[in-house]
Amino acid sequence: MKIAAVQMVSTPDVARNLAAADRLLAQAAAAGARLASLPEYFCLLGQRDTDKLAAAEAPGDTVNGAIQRFLSEAAQRHGLWLVGGTLPVRSAPGLQSDRVLNRCCVFAPDGREAGHYDKIHLFAFDNGRESYDEGRALVAGSQPVALQAGPLRLGLSICYDLRFPELYRALMRPPCDVLCVPSAFTYTTGRAHWELLLRARAVENQCYVLAAAQGGTHENGRRTWGHSMVVDPWGEVLDVCEEGEGLALADVDPERIQQVRTQLPALAHRKL
Repeated sequence: MKIAAVQMVSTPDVARNLAAADRLLAQAAAAGARLASLPEYFCLLGQRDTDKLAAAEAPGDTVNGAIQRFLSEAAQRHGLWLVGGTLPVRSAPGLQSDRVLNRCCVFAPDGREAGHYDKIHLFAFDNGRESYDEGRALVAGSQPVALQAGPLRLGLSICYDLRFPELYRALMRPPCDVLCVPSAFTYTTGRAHWELLLRARAVENQCYVLAAAQGGTHENGRRTWGHSMVVDPWGEVLDVCEEGEGLALADVDPERIQQVRTQLPALAHRKL
């Protein structure tokens, strides 16, 4: 089964971002992909963190929620299992009105939502030149989520989650075939750690990693690292899109997963 990581350079304009995502998903489908992932914040990289509040949608609203409706319709239009990057979703009524969830929704080729995951680990970074704190606009999720997407079991995660291996261990009971990591890594942290962490998660969990990223200089001045990639269960990078819009494509081979897990049965040797 061919999978695709879609790389974008998203803007503060939701409509423009949705159009770009649809164009890239069409390219992925034309290349033979049956599962594709968009990056974190594919729908909006605003001028301010609080721009997410105005764009936030009600959970599961594919009628009035333009972003969720787009994801549902795009999955149908292109015949894809679609990992919908992330979008801002309002939390329970009356709670956290000044913050939203950063949600990754997965849609089936018939347009139904197959499941969703709310980002657990919220990014914070300050090196004196760059400063980020997602907690100013986001409220954290609490539950790991894995689901079935056709023949593949997917484990869901988002960006900063990549630094917390215990989340991925929780997703491997039972083992996943693919770990999805839609992301918007900064240029600074991505250059240092992105590929290293992705390959580590693939090796220790003996499965494929599908990492769709933001990749370029955005209209708000932020620069993201890009390098969307697909990594195999032995830690080999199968394809990478370095910077700018594009795709990383590769085939998921169940026999390769089984071969790695049989030759080096590390998952069976876990004690904790």
